[in-house]
Amino acid sequence: MLLFAGLGNPDQKYNKNRHNVGFNFIDFVNEKNVYKKKFDSLFSELLIYNHIIYLCKPMTFMNLSGNAISKFKRFYQIKNKDIYIFHDDLDLEIGKIKVKSGGSSGGHNGVDSISRKIGNEFNRIRIGIGHPGDKKYVENYVLSDFKKKENNLIDECFLRIKKNINSIINKNFNEFSSKVNNI
Repeated sequence: MLLFAGLGNPDQKYNKNRHNVGFNFIDFVNEKNVYKKKFDSLFSELLIYNHIIYLCKPMTFMNLSGNAISKFKRFYQIKNKDIYIFHDDLDLEIGKIKVKSGGSSGGHNGVDSISRKIGNEFNRIRIGIGHPGDKKYVENYVLSDFKKKENNLIDECFLRIKKNINSIINKNFNEFSSKVNNI
């Protein structure tokens, strides 16, 4: 049993924001787009490559994502090594993907919230959203929508992740990174 959680903000006005790329990926994987409400989250259950995968979108806003993730973890007794957090990353070019297991939050408030609640030893799939160039523009940038050309890059990114999801599930992170970023 695995937990795939996408980070974002729940209000409809944030739906296409750069900061919501994690939510958008979860919606992309959950083709039926049917969710139940539980643990301050929207969640769904899928069977992917013979693994039960819980898809989760915390409805607590980005900076409190750890509240929902910790409730899920406790109820289903999911180990940190089986938790995969999909989130935006300012330090990566739009559409680039990096996988990280454990370590610091890198300044991401959603990841930091999760770390404070369950510890650092979980998996992160970082999806590049680019950087505005100056730190003072970051807040407005992450809450802005992707441009049309950028949306195309994100759609391609989601396809690459989904196509290679078995490598993530099997923790073949080097293989996964090679396949999704060598285009």
